[in-house]
Order: sequence, then structure tokens, then C-alpha cells
Amino acid sequence: MIRLNLPTFEMKVSGTKQQPKILDVLRRKYVAITPEEWVRQHLIRFLSERMGAVPQYVSQEYPVLLGGMSQRADIVVCGRDGKPCLLAECKAPDVALEEEGVARNVLAQAVRYNSVVGARYVLITNGRRHLCFEWDARAGRYAPLGNFPDLSVFFGIE
Repeated sequence: MIRLNLPTFEMKVSGTKQQPKILDVLRRKYVAITPEEWVRQHLIRFLSERMGAVPQYVSQEYPVLLGGMSQRADIVVCGRDGKPCLLAECKAPDVALEEEGVARNVLAQAVRYNSVVGARYVLITNGRRHLCFEWDARAGRYAPLGNFPDLSVFFGIE
């Protein structure tokens, strides 16, 4: 599998060499391993096991209605109060977030989704590079963060 810039986790894999599958811990079923799914599963585990998100409050393919069109955000983490606190868009590792134009387009996609979702944090990742932003209401823009946000504060975890 592709090496990511996220901690390694023991992943349950099944299927065949031609059609491998990974256990999606949230949906409790095996899904096809695509490059984007590999990133998504690692990010879910990282957010849950290292950044304080409670798995029951993590949703995948979160429905977003934009301009009458049904879209889906890759991952949305809600706090204990049920309000979204983080929206994440996952791309395959070969999507070059190092290129400004690509990163800008992926961020624009996440920001469009977040205009409906209303999470405080937006994260875009290809599993190798992670760009985190926080909504700054006073400035009316997303401010880049140097690291992942501590999500435990949304769950009353010390």
C-alpha cells in the first residue's frame, strides 16, 4: 500500500490481490481500497485515536446540498452537541497539494461544502500533505493552522 504521512494503524484487509478491500471501522464493512479510501481510513483512525474525535460523531460521505445538487463531504466530525466542528476532504496521494492551484481548487471545494455544513475547521489532505484551516469570523476568512486541531475540546475530554 501507499505510504502516508499519518501514523500507521493495523488495518484489516481482505479480498483478492486484484480487488483488495479494507474494513471501514465506521460502516463496519469491507470496502474497495482505492487510493482515496486508503487516505480516508487512515485519517478517520488518526482523528479518532490521536486527535480526540469520538468515532460515533464521525461521518463519511456527509450529504451536502449545494445549489439544488446533492454533494458529499468526505468526512465531517460533529461535537457532542451535534454541531459540525471539522470538515475534511481527502484526495488520493498522487493529487499534488504542493501545487498551489491544485490546493486552491481542493480548498475551494471544501469551503463550498463548509458554507452549508458550518464547521469551525476545514482540512484537506492527500495523506502525505495536510492543510488545516480555521474559520476566522472577525476577518471573514479561513486562517491556516500549523497543525491539526485538538478535537477533544468538542467532547469535553481533558
